[in-house]
Amino acid sequence: MKNPIKFINPEGLMKNPAFSQVVTTQGRGKTIYIGGQNAVNGQREIIGKGDITLQTDQVMNNLGVALKACNADFENLIKLNIHIVHGQNAYSAFEVSQKFLANISNPPIITVLFVSGLINDDFLIEINATAFVPD
Repeated sequence: MKNPIKFINPEGLMKNPAFSQVVTTQGRGKTIYIGGQNAVNGQREIIGKGDITLQTDQVMNNLGVALKACNADFENLIKLNIHIVHGQNAYSAFEVSQKFLANISNPPIITVLFVSGLINDDFLIEINATAFVPD
């Protein structure tokens, strides 16, 4: 199979350059599931307390580290689930995430949820991800 990942933006659904509507994978490859990442660095420090932009930057850096550990990168992302604490500015978080996703050829599908809180009161955003690396 030439390309086991297909990004689909069907007629009848909104088209947006920042995200895709549907992704399918078929054939051989490795699926990567990354658990919820928050604004904690490798030294267990919370980065950007009270600042959604700094926290989003740390979360995206964490996703990059996780992808790299699996011999993957942001180009391999197919799905992001973004949880933002109610009252935070989703657009600010989105702008920060785009510096990591802007240069990939096919953006992942994205679901954004506003939540009342996360596991730690200092966390403003958490993102989990799915990626696929073809053989």
